[in-house]
Amino acid sequence: MIASKLPLVGTTIFTRMSQLAAETGALNLSQGFPDFDGPQALRDAVSRHLQAGHNQYAPMTGLPALREQIAAKIARCYGRKVDLDHEITVTPGATQAIFCAIHALIRPGDEVIIFDPCYDSYAPAVALAGGHCVHLPLTQPDFAIDWQRLQDALSPRTRLIVLNSPHNPSGALLGVEQLDRLAESIRGRDLYLLSDEVYEHLVFDGARHASVLAHEELYRRAFVVSSFGKTYHVTGWKTGYVVAPPALTAELRKVHQYVSFCGVTPLQHGLADYMAAQPQHVDELPGFYQAKRDLFCELLAPSRFRFTPTAGTYFQLVDYSAIRPDLDDVAMAEWLTRQHGVASIPISVFYQQPPEGLRLVRLCFAKREDTLRQAAATLSAI
Repeated sequence: MIASKLPLVGTTIFTRMSQLAAETGALNLSQGFPDFDGPQALRDAVSRHLQAGHNQYAPMTGLPALREQIAAKIARCYGRKVDLDHEITVTPGATQAIFCAIHALIRPGDEVIIFDPCYDSYAPAVALAGGHCVHLPLTQPDFAIDWQRLQDALSPRTRLIVLNSPHNPSGALLGVEQLDRLAESIRGRDLYLLSDEVYEHLVFDGARHASVLAHEELYRRAFVVSSFGKTYHVTGWKTGYVVAPPALTAELRKVHQYVSFCGVTPLQHGLADYMAAQPQHVDELPGFYQAKRDLFCELLAPSRFRFTPTAGTYFQLVDYSAIRPDLDDVAMAEWLTRQHGVASIPISVFYQQPPEGLRLVRLCFAKREDTLRQAAATLSAI
């Protein structure tokens, strides 16, 4: 019998809950994808390039036209001028970018600090690289970094800290002040950052995303990862990118070229065309998704679920303590799906050791208005 390199890893909760939603006919507010399509002009652009014969390998680093548009967006949004040849790499999805960044840095025995609850791809990538994850719980209920715990966790073996803002699953944001404090905490230490910013344009209530790209001191030691799928409502295209200083980019590309070599060519052409023609798309995203958040929260207000409107991402956490306190969150997510036809994600799966008495599930509001209305009516009737 084969000895597994990931003995504690099974099928992800996202796959399991989406499968259960399909089996039961439930509304799928679990896995994080829209139930509407990406912009028509973007899809038309990809179709043009498919028909034009742009169907062979793209450059390993990504199409120059797309990297040029990424650089222009970064300059406009974050005030940083990046070298499109030596600092930007297009990848088949942000998860692959995260994997390659971790494997470019981590050697057996290295420690990686990650903050729980966290996206589920971080720890397996570290384990496969021979590293060891140090899990630090974010504070409750605001999901903020406990700076003393971070300071205590830093050691000579600490090689990498993984950040995620806007944060999945909580929607919490890191501000400029927190980035400054992080810079102070790690100044003089030989360690690096991986900043997962795939929800960078989904920030609400007039807030602005504080990117590591805009922080001079932190960027010098950082990989910054983003996602076209999240930004353009096309998660199935699995196209993302990573931005890093030249020396880090060179190491990342050594891994990337042997994991996938390159991303899908016609998708890159279409994205480059659309970004050039519609740069305002990213500026309109906060309002677009805030309207969905506000509608969903308004419709849930009469329910017995308790929540604070999320500050970012397209996820809303809800506390079900007043409804079924006898159920843990995994059982609650299954109960909601089977008995009430709404699929969610339990929060405990994002932790190494979930807090005692956790009674939160995550709902995705990247859905059509009729889907949100139907889901909210069902949840409010419980």
